[in-house]
Amino acid sequence: MRRIRFLLEGLALLLPFAAAAQIDPVKRDLIQVGYNQPLEGQSPIGGYAFYYHNQPNFLRTNLTWRLALAPVYVDTELGVVHGLGPQTDFAIGAAGGGFADGYNEIMAGKFRKDESFDGHGGEVSTSVYHLFNPDDLIPLNFVLHGAAHYSAYERDDTTAKNFQLPHSGMTFNVRTGLRYGGIEPTLFPALAMELSVWYEGQFRTDPGHYGFGINGDRELNPASHLFWSEAALSYTLPESKQNFFVRLIGGASMDADRFSAYRLGGFLPLIAEYPLSVPGYFYQEFSAREFALVNASYLLPIAPDQRWNLEFNAATAVMDYLPGTGQGGNSASGVGGGILYRAPSDKFRFIVSYGYGFNAQRGNGHGANSLNFLLQFDLDTPHGEGFKGTQPNAWRGWNWLLGR
Repeated sequence: MRRIRFLLEGLALLLPFAAAAQIDPVKRDLIQVGYNQPLEGQSPIGGYAFYYHNQPNFLRTNLTWRLALAPVYVDTELGVVHGLGPQTDFAIGAAGGGFADGYNEIMAGKFRKDESFDGHGGEVSTSVYHLFNPDDLIPLNFVLHGAAHYSAYERDDTTAKNFQLPHSGMTFNVRTGLRYGGIEPTLFPALAMELSVWYEGQFRTDPGHYGFGINGDRELNPASHLFWSEAALSYTLPESKQNFFVRLIGGASMDADRFSAYRLGGFLPLIAEYPLSVPGYFYQEFSAREFALVNASYLLPIAPDQRWNLEFNAATAVMDYLPGTGQGGNSASGVGGGILYRAPSDKFRFIVSYGYGFNAQRGNGHGANSLNFLLQFDLDTPHGEGFKGTQPNAWRGWNWLLGR
């Protein structure tokens, strides 16, 4: 039974397409898998595995059904195209599953199992999507999204007996933003651009202290406010087919706590729409209330038809740590590289890469190594429509792939 529980915790994987920035107009059947394996230290498993299905013209021509499915978590939404006007859509959604709301404590490069715990939850949501420029090539969308989410927390096998868990209860989320352009949910899209700005408010019905001590040594705030923006560009040279991708993202917050802080680290490019990736580090190693991050990648074809490519990536971030989670220095940089295989039909892509984190704290020194595996399988023909706008570290899972 312990092994079964261990596996289920890992299979409560991230569903990065859980909140769309507009109703996706393209039929999709997409499988994505990603996994990071640190070579030093003990860490939570970092990874994702999910099936994403999007079906326009579902039952009626103006209905779109979206399903994101992981082994122990499901997220679905029914969208009504032009439901509130010629350029305004709305949608209703529901999500839920086991081990989706747990928390991993990582401090100074050390995974603190005795301060980590499981969480289960579910939610209902509604969204409004308005398109300002229907005649333009690059869309400008306004998003308003509201959700009511219930979380229940419990100890796992390693949580300290004297560690008080947070109170189970409701969290009401409000997110709004403007998004110009978009990036297709695939590994290394050939051509894409985005400029966006977002706000999210999180309001809890059962805030309070938890942790060690009579009154608990950490706190969940009644309300947290997050602000972030992104600029990104992906471009492929027409003759050589070399691909460049650059993303700049920055965020700030008011009254952030451990559950709402920005969490940076790892190399999982589809873990969220705005992945806060820094290669070579543990997934979500850093907790920040403010940050600025630059990601860049480069693909160099080395075989006909782009079947084999050299892949290089790098990232650097500066951050203001959440109080109580600080580490030495306020910056983190990492580099990585590997081999990407792309099937001639482009329905299948697989990457094996290596990452090195220059500033990672491991034992008495600095520097860490990791191996990364990414797989993408399109059951349908690949398309190019950008969508979705989630908080950049929003995640629904517990140690992603294989359990803690």
